[in-house]
Amino acid sequence: MANEATLVIVKPDGLKKSLTGNILTRLAEAKLKIIAAKVIAVDRKLADKHYQHLKNEPFYPELSQYITGELHGENRVMALVYSGEEAITKVRKIAGATNPEEADPVSIRGAYGRILTVGLFENVIHASSDVGEAEREIKLWFEPSDIVCELYPCQKKTFDNFEKTVWK
Repeated sequence: MANEATLVIVKPDGLKKSLTGNILTRLAEAKLKIIAAKVIAVDRKLADKHYQHLKNEPFYPELSQYITGELHGENRVMALVYSGEEAITKVRKIAGATNPEEADPVSIRGAYGRILTVGLFENVIHASSDVGEAEREIKLWFEPSDIVCELYPCQKKTFDNFEKTVWK
């Protein structure tokens, strides 16, 4: 069994509907460690980088509006990094299928997700799909100093007379 890290994002609708506590309680069932957490306003640049693999999809404009909070009038998400054995598999099982209508009703997406009339999956949370995506996403959303343990190789760089630890 592999020790892994995974990114979880409670999306704007999850925060607006005050589901954060319920979601964190459900994720606690996985017996993983939270090693980083923050609330962040997502701008278009971060949304574009996060969803770069979906940029050519017809639903991309709505997806970008969703994660940036434009659809809900709530521009904040909670980003977390969970770590532990089989973290990605465990979190994705608790999260449920991306399509809320196909998700197990006891999963997070099955219980709280919905499909908008435009066909967009409003699925409350994001969970990394595999080890490679998890690393890319964690490095996108977090600086090394945001994480309580050394997760990936880092290096020290000097910027305008101050030293900062950055991802290699």
